[in-house]
Amino acid sequence: MSGDFTRRDVPALGQRAMFRLGLAGSYGLDEAGVEEALERIQYVFWNVRATRMTGSLRRALQRDRARYVVAGGPTLAVFPWQLSKYVDRARLVLGTDYLDVLQLYWLGKMSRWSEGMIEELVRLRESGKVRALAVSIHDRPRAGRLAADSPLDALMIRYNAAHPGAELDIFPHLERRHPAVVAYTATSWGKLLAAPRGWTGPVMTAGDCYRFCLSSPHVDLALTGPRDVKELRENLAALEKGALSADEERWMRAFGGKVHG
Repeated sequence: MSGDFTRRDVPALGQRAMFRLGLAGSYGLDEAGVEEALERIQYVFWNVRATRMTGSLRRALQRDRARYVVAGGPTLAVFPWQLSKYVDRARLVLGTDYLDVLQLYWLGKMSRWSEGMIEELVRLRESGKVRALAVSIHDRPRAGRLAADSPLDALMIRYNAAHPGAELDIFPHLERRHPAVVAYTATSWGKLLAAPRGWTGPVMTAGDCYRFCLSSPHVDLALTGPRDVKELRENLAALEKGALSADEERWMRAFGGKVHG
């Protein structure tokens, strides 16, 4: 296995040799599991309601603040004042001077991209309370435009073997500013983990799904949401296989196409 596959420099997030699997802690992983995950994983997709994660994360930040990248944002963000309120609360809860990534969730659905919101995002970054700005977004053409021209430092996008459309709509637009790309729904909400009707070949594992995402040169990180320590360890071990071979990629794309229907 090449170490280059599991780690990558991510200048947009101020990290060198960053471990490429990120942790989303809202899927059942207990506190001991979070502690174990944070021994390897550096990127944490966090929210204030993730109570089982918060204690472990806070302790990890106290031990080595610079090692971790914590991303979070208000669940619903349509007014600029909601951003600063969230950032101050997050800093207090986590016991840290700054939030690494302030993220607008599901842009166009639960967050608004207006001149006032943009000005507040930039102000918070310039103040030092926030290190980077991001959005999660389903609208791929819009994401492509934001990748090419916006103050955003990162995009969290849906990308998996069943939904590879980012390869056409987003990835070609990254070259101008090089924002970080975080892939989520790697398993397509579990649909890629079961054989679709009529499929007789092998079925993808969660580890295969993460390797598919991370084998793209355009994807910096992929989020994993293990339900328990067993799944966490399986996902981490899968990355040791490295990037997909040509045969693996052909199989996964065919399988993903069948799952998509």
